[in-house]
Amino acid sequence: MTKDQAPPLLRPRGSNHVGMRQFNERVVLQAIRQNGSLPKADLARLTGLTSQTIGLITTRLDEDGLLIRHDRVRGRIGQPSVPLALNPDGAFSIGIKIGRRNTDWLLVDFTGRVRQRKSLAYAFPDAGVLLPALGKNLNALRDGLGDQGSRLVGVGIAAPFQLGGWHRMLGLSDAQADTWNQIDLKAEVQAMTDLPVSFAKDTSAACVAELVAGRGRDLKSFLYLFVDTFVGGGLVINSHLHAGLHGNAGAVASVPLNVARPGEARPEQLVHQASLWELEQRFEARGLDATAAYDERAMQAPFEEETTAWITPAANALAHCIVSGTAFLDLDAIVLDGSFCRPLLQRLMEHTRLALSAYNWEGLWPPTLLEGSIGPDARALGGALLPLHGNFAPDRDLFLKASA
Repeated sequence: MTKDQAPPLLRPRGSNHVGMRQFNERVVLQAIRQNGSLPKADLARLTGLTSQTIGLITTRLDEDGLLIRHDRVRGRIGQPSVPLALNPDGAFSIGIKIGRRNTDWLLVDFTGRVRQRKSLAYAFPDAGVLLPALGKNLNALRDGLGDQGSRLVGVGIAAPFQLGGWHRMLGLSDAQADTWNQIDLKAEVQAMTDLPVSFAKDTSAACVAELVAGRGRDLKSFLYLFVDTFVGGGLVINSHLHAGLHGNAGAVASVPLNVARPGEARPEQLVHQASLWELEQRFEARGLDATAAYDERAMQAPFEEETTAWITPAANALAHCIVSGTAFLDLDAIVLDGSFCRPLLQRLMEHTRLALSAYNWEGLWPPTLLEGSIGPDARALGGALLPLHGNFAPDRDLFLKASA
């Protein structure tokens, strides 16, 4: 491959070398997860494994309860084929999203479908209330599985690296912020359960959900933007979540919106313009319920007037971020999502596209702006996918072959 050629797309590829049993099993599971139910012949073609190896692997996975067999499908020629699919009850995981306005617990099955959920809302989390609630609701979801509890493979936590960050915007004291900045959430939850616990930055977890279960399946590289109480993001390069040196790649909240000049006030950051916190402030100034920023009420009277006023500066700020990111990263697409209702996302998309059209794109390739497909559950779902990926997905960095 020459330097001018694009690298080949990464696909599930197995090895016929002896001793690769577990890896090959994971390759088969991932091929089915990405493509839906497949007969053995298609699995052999997609993974590069022999028909005999596929037969042995699918038999084992069936015996382990990880696969189910659909009814035979008769084609025009040859023998009828039996499509194989993931067994939803084959494994479960729990995702916990800890945010500045609420915490969500999701029980997710092997196919990534949400089976149960619990939520706790607050103005800002109190450690004395939230920490006990973490264990209580985690155990309630686990107990609800009954005899299937043995198939729960882990817990994934999605939370900001510093929950107390930008605390002055929220009207919090230094002491309140420091309390959360010094709490190791992964260690706290691990002390509550014998299940393995994984942790990811909340917007990185949301990006994982979009990468594995959403638009990311069709995109090689994209910048992910998630509008929540504070805006955040994630970065996917060549079908991999790119964490960066400190695990903070895609931390768009800190993007400056103007050029800094010595002796003058520091430029505002993206977080001040494109976050739902600003919409909350608009609602509160009108004596309205601030929590409407996160549901359908935001698009209804009397909230809609303030929502409309918020959208234009938010879209302008997002467009500035997108153009800056494109100049450095040369991406296929930008995926925009958030913890608000879908009509508000669509309206924000329209205004962001309009704002992007006002920029000078000379020297750049404009990326495609796409609507995220997961929505408010993205962070908790991404957290739940972490243990499922850890237990059942092949290690791409070490083993995955590239197909031509």
